[in-house]
Amino acid sequence: MAATKRDYYEVLGIRKDADADAIKKAYRKLAVKYHPDKNPGDHEAEEKFKEISEAYEILSNPQKRQQYDQFGHRAFAPGGGMGGGFGGFNIDLEEALRVFMGASGGGGSIFDNFFGGGERRQRPSQRGPIRGGDLRFDLEIDFEEAVLGSNRDITYKVLEECDACKGTGIEPGFKSETCTRCSGTGAVETSNGFFHMRQTCPVCGGAGEVNRNPCKKCRGTARLKGERKLNLKIPAGVETGSRLRISGKGEGGLHGGPAGDLYVVLHVRPHNVFQRRDEDIYCEVPVPFHIAALGGDIQVPTIHGYAKLKIPPGTQTGRVFRLRGKGLSPTQGYRHGDQHVRVIVEVPEKMSGKMKKQLQEWADQLTDDHHPERATFYKRAEVFFERKKSMEEA
Repeated sequence: MAATKRDYYEVLGIRKDADADAIKKAYRKLAVKYHPDKNPGDHEAEEKFKEISEAYEILSNPQKRQQYDQFGHRAFAPGGGMGGGFGGFNIDLEEALRVFMGASGGGGSIFDNFFGGGERRQRPSQRGPIRGGDLRFDLEIDFEEAVLGSNRDITYKVLEECDACKGTGIEPGFKSETCTRCSGTGAVETSNGFFHMRQTCPVCGGAGEVNRNPCKKCRGTARLKGERKLNLKIPAGVETGSRLRISGKGEGGLHGGPAGDLYVVLHVRPHNVFQRRDEDIYCEVPVPFHIAALGGDIQVPTIHGYAKLKIPPGTQTGRVFRLRGKGLSPTQGYRHGDQHVRVIVEVPEKMSGKMKKQLQEWADQLTDDHHPERATFYKRAEVFFERKKSMEEA
């Protein structure tokens, strides 16, 4: 028995009324945690990554989210949504109600209001064009590609229209024949008491036509498995979860129908220097001890090249500086991003004896006035010990 899918909201750890920003934030956090690059060889992490990617794909799309909220996972299963029937029968309940109540064929019915429309479903004719299915392709890209843009060659497997029968499934030179069992309607009808029931024709499968001369090349399937190569343009500013839609590059259509679309879902690999939050870039930069103490200029890497940063005297580890305009270029009308630089003061290593002596002579001249944060810290600690002592004596 197939495992039951978890609720998509539960997968991302969000409420059902979460907005688009909350959905994106939850996905980013989980995608970083379970990304295959961070968990090499971990099958469980890989499955969780696929699960949260699937949940994000549905919930980040307003239309798919509405379908999911209404029908759950059935909305995206074969024959999902409001389809299906009872025991393989598609029962025309509206027609049955009319027969039972003796209603005339004119006007609407109570089912119009309940289902949002009184149009009767029509079975697609085998000869009618059918659009090909959409495809999803997950692509990992480097940080540089995401922020600067690039071109990538991708290869993916696809069902393409059979070039021999042109997607009909019929051997060239022949035609399909009208099904004699259902007379081309696609359904057989039976009556049981007051109810009039329609069942899918067991001979033609509801198509209304029978293919007695299947195409030899595709064996009547109308499509062939193939491999397609595509040069993909990745625009600057994409991020993990971004989807690129390439029209007409999905599965081939049937009976002359158009091809589906290809959706490329991007996953950005973590970088060892830069991190990104929306349009801003973050990085940590080591600063020599003497520059932090005396002040000076340093060169800071940005996604646009090196930039000069002025370090004021007495700079402490953890201080953050902003380089305005050094983040991502504006996308979709948003502001130009900045770069945030967090300073890490680096203490010198491998000093000579002379250097150590000179440093010690300098250190001997320092007082608490030179280290105000250290003095404040120990004063707070003394308050704790005084309170501790009074409690023990009480």
